[in-house]
Order: sequence, then C-alpha cells, then structure tokens
Amino acid sequence: MSHADAAPGPDEGRLAARLGGEIRGLFGRSLHIRTIDTGSCAVCESEIRLLLAPHYDLHRLGLFFTPAPRHADLLMVTGPVVRVMESALEKTYAAMPEPKLVVAVGACPLGGVFDEDEIVRGRLDRVLPVDVFIPGCPPSPLALLQGLLLAVGRLGEKVIALNLIAREETAR
Repeated sequence: MSHADAAPGPDEGRLAARLGGEIRGLFGRSLHIRTIDTGSCAVCESEIRLLLAPHYDLHRLGLFFTPAPRHADLLMVTGPVVRVMESALEKTYAAMPEPKLVVAVGACPLGGVFDEDEIVRGRLDRVLPVDVFIPGCPPSPLALLQGLLLAVGRLGEKVIALNLIAREETAR
C-alpha cells in the first residue's frame, strides 16, 4: 500500500475539517464518545475502530473515545438491544452529563435485522431517545463521520438551549 492509497479523499478531508472546526467552535475542547455494544456481530465496532487509524485520525478532530460514561458527551450504540443489556444501557445513559447525545450505529439498532421478541428488545429508540441514526450493515467510516458531524450540530443546539434556560433562571 502506497502513501497515496492511505490518504483521505477530498470528500473525507472536507468532512473531517468541518467536523473538527465545529467541535472546537462549539465546545472549545474535545468531544468524548462512549461506545456500547448491545448485542451486535462486532462488524460495526470494527468500522468504528477504523476511525482511529491514521487514514481518518479522529483525534486530530478533537474526538476521543472514553470508557467512562461520566466523561462522555456522546453515546454510540451498536447492535439490537438485547434485554440483558437494556439495564446497562439505561445506566450508562443516566450516568452521562447533560447535554448528551445518542447515536444509533448500523442496521441493528434501527430495527432492520431483529424484531422484538423474548430475547431482543428491538430498536434502540424504544429504550433511549436517539438523536442520530447512521444506517448501514456496517456503515462505512465516511458514513460514521457524516453521522458524527450531524450529531455535533445537534449537541450544539442542546448546548444553546441549556444556556438559554440557565439565563432565564438567573434572570428570575
């Protein structure tokens, strides 16, 4: 593989630059992502891991993965929600500080592969409020970047809303 083969394409480069700029503009700091697998086949996780490779290099954009939900701004969920993971998923979400986002990654949390039954709860939005759906089986790294860009925009809206609420409460 030559160096040219590893270089991001023009669309990826523009998307990455836009994402990094929005993160720094909105937060002045990095954005921390917590991933949770609620019963997937692990293919979506391998695509997410590709975002850390030099080809995409999420760290240069100010995006970091964290194992601690209390440090996470964004929750990326893969897999259909199996009932044994439902409580862990809800506890993870509850531990995250406001404002927080939930991103459903792949076809499984969108309800595309498994329907609700005694083992599977089904769609993620039956358990948590979902801000962004990233379709695909698995979604490509570029689709993941586009979804993260959309999520950052939504998180920015939540930050603005929380600031307005805080100002109104202070003015009273």
